[in-house]
Amino acid sequence: MDNIPDLDPQETQEWLDALDGVLAAEGPDRAHFLIEALIDKARRSGAYLPFSANTAYINTIPVDKQVKLPGDFNIEQKIRTYVRWNAMAMVLRANKDTNVGGHIASFASAATLYDVGFNHFWHAPSDDHGGDLVFVQGHSAPGVYARAFMLGPVHRPSRWTTSGRRSTATGISSYPHPWLMPDFWQFPTVSMGLGPLMAIYQARFMKYLQDRGLATTEGRKVWCFCGDGEMDEPESMGAIGMAGAREARQPDLRRQLQPAAPRRPGARQRQDHPGARVRFPRRRLERHQGRLGHGTGTRCSRATRRAS
Repeated sequence: MDNIPDLDPQETQEWLDALDGVLAAEGPDRAHFLIEALIDKARRSGAYLPFSANTAYINTIPVDKQVKLPGDFNIEQKIRTYVRWNAMAMVLRANKDTNVGGHIASFASAATLYDVGFNHFWHAPSDDHGGDLVFVQGHSAPGVYARAFMLGPVHRPSRWTTSGRRSTATGISSYPHPWLMPDFWQFPTVSMGLGPLMAIYQARFMKYLQDRGLATTEGRKVWCFCGDGEMDEPESMGAIGMAGAREARQPDLRRQLQPAAPRRPGARQRQDHPGARVRFPRRRLERHQGRLGHGTGTRCSRATRRAS
């Protein structure tokens, strides 16, 4: 549209005003029908209308149809602000001895996604629910630590372990690392590309366990957060067909888009990659949670009981 000149702006505005009138008087369904009828008429009359899968950069749910956010928005916003600040302070402190600066932007761009997930979507294990599985994007780990620090399970560490290579009694791994921190992390999502791939197979395996009567996985969800780094890796899209195939469709799999943080100079981005500008969800959730009643990006404690 931007490359097509408007030869008659007045006529264009009249059509747009007419569409506004239909939307106001008869609603979006009628407007959709009329637009589809016009497109069909134009094509049958010989007009060239190339197909485009691009849509407007707006929410797909109109504002008047959006459900009001439950809970206390002001309190949640204040907690989210504290978590962001603690995550930034953690990385700045660690940068005195290491080089993990990129972690600040990764979590800052996705803090609201994680916070809403913890507060309103993700289930901790309980007597009637096995708990959701959340593949946290690896570079957003400081935000999960910051939330855990506020809830209590993570005490102030004396050091940040570089790249998760080793841990001390008071250190924390820089990435989700179940081997170094088995009581905190559930899935290793770094190297990048592991989380998106494992999430698909995790959802499929849970479906297999349910179908074979080996475990009750009904109602449990697998959430995966992916960033630009993940979508640069072929593994992230390598099994996407399995999740979308009719015979293997995974109703329990959720891939959450995450806003992109600015790339570092020289960082690679394959423009021809179908997911080059997409960020997705990441990891699992199950233990530590405490008073707020939600999971923390790790394992939610049994004290946290979420109703289905």
